[in-house]
Amino acid sequence: MDTFVKGFFSEEEITDTDHLMRSVKCHQLIHQEKSDYQNVVVFKNESLGLCLALDGAIQLSEKDEFSYQEMITFLPLNSHPEPKRVLIIGGGDGGVIREALKHPMVEEIVLCEIDEAVIRVSREYLGFMSSHFDNPKVKILIQDGYEYIRNNKSAFDVIITDSSDPKGPAISLFQREYYQSLYECLRSGGIIACQAESIWYHLPLIKSLHSIAREIFATVAYATTMVATYPSGQIGFLMACKDKQIQFNEPIRKLTDEQVSQMGLKYYSSDIHRAAFVLPVFVTKELESSSPSEAVQCCRKK
Repeated sequence: MDTFVKGFFSEEEITDTDHLMRSVKCHQLIHQEKSDYQNVVVFKNESLGLCLALDGAIQLSEKDEFSYQEMITFLPLNSHPEPKRVLIIGGGDGGVIREALKHPMVEEIVLCEIDEAVIRVSREYLGFMSSHFDNPKVKILIQDGYEYIRNNKSAFDVIITDSSDPKGPAISLFQREYYQSLYECLRSGGIIACQAESIWYHLPLIKSLHSIAREIFATVAYATTMVATYPSGQIGFLMACKDKQIQFNEPIRKLTDEQVSQMGLKYYSSDIHRAAFVLPVFVTKELESSSPSEAVQCCRKK
């Protein structure tokens, strides 16, 4: 695969103004295959540990995956009064499942992953992520998540879209029709949390998705977290709720230090929850002047 050059895994980031390249030394190639949907690669870096890459983009590393998995999961779960049924679109590495099972109110988790290879490879090589696939609360479906939500109305309290970048099989998850289907798939007061890219490289896309969500949901916000492995070191989540009374920046359930320790959390805390919604001035200004029509154009650039 052409992502490996002179022993380095090289990831190209296409922005509105330039192309950037970031390389990570591959000390050991563990696995590579071309699935029906994408290239799937597992390799080891001495600093980052095991890494999973899909279609030339690193999805996670053993060193810092928790900063993404904990935030995309606990931000919505601790913003909902009773998150009993949780749907995960994507997330075939198992990280969101692992974190959702830590929440005492969760009774059922449905994982809908389009590419069985991601689940299979994660089971075999990424045990620190995938060790909870067989939990009795978890149901795994190998199918298109977009199709699934269209056929299930008013079914879930929280829906988490743990997608890759808006290209290939994930591009449909960054469209207005998808967000409308998410709304219809939620129960009353339901919440979504969607992977929503980086403020440094993809702000036009974030703006348009934020605007689209505002047209559909009662409350919308963008939250941020730090993930060193990702090209800008930052990634965010688009949060939205059917309830206009929700205040995303104030968790309903506040965790004590003891609870954080018992859950094995390394990044998320109630203070981090609040801080995630504090954005730089330039981002806040851009989100206030967003245009829905930009979403499809941004996705096509990918």
